[in-house]
Amino acid sequence: MKKLIGPTILLLLIVGACSGNKDIVEPEKQEEAAPVSAEKPINVPLINAEGEKVGEAELSENSKGVVIHVRAEGLEPGKRAIHFHETGKCTPPDFKSAGAHFNPGHKEHGFHNPKGYHSGDLPNLEVNAEGRVDEIIKTADVTLERGKPSSLLDKDGSALVIHAGEDDYVTDPAGNAGDRIVCGEIVKEGN
Repeated sequence: MKKLIGPTILLLLIVGACSGNKDIVEPEKQEEAAPVSAEKPINVPLINAEGEKVGEAELSENSKGVVIHVRAEGLEPGKRAIHFHETGKCTPPDFKSAGAHFNPGHKEHGFHNPKGYHSGDLPNLEVNAEGRVDEIIKTADVTLERGKPSSLLDKDGSALVIHAGEDDYVTDPAGNAGDRIVCGEIVKEGN
């Protein structure tokens, strides 16, 4: 009996030490992959000038910024500008209710503008020949965390707007992108 106690204790110490190392390593890997915001992704219905739903966008956030997955149909093929606007209100047909571009840094419009660009400026979408778009856009210029200056979820929310034309990435205030043809309200309960 005494001969078994020594090896049994040694075995338990080895197993305990190995499992202890696992507990130290695993949480670090999980933290790297975890999103910044513990909240679920935000689903944003997208409507056209007639007020009909034409798609949706899903917004989520990770350590590198906000990820926007845009899916829509019934659009004219070609490049289309897409921007975040300052107010979470989409009143058809012109969506002027969404206000100007989201611009907490008070800069000018366009990625190629030497005076900077709006936080709401995003790369153009490519609508395929069937009038559909299914793209993922990433930006580190905004956040979904409440209380931050660059938060899309401030007290009046924000909007995601698709324009009739493409953004030239230079012209202030909207890149000569044309009319607002699709809009989605970015709001969460409690805004």
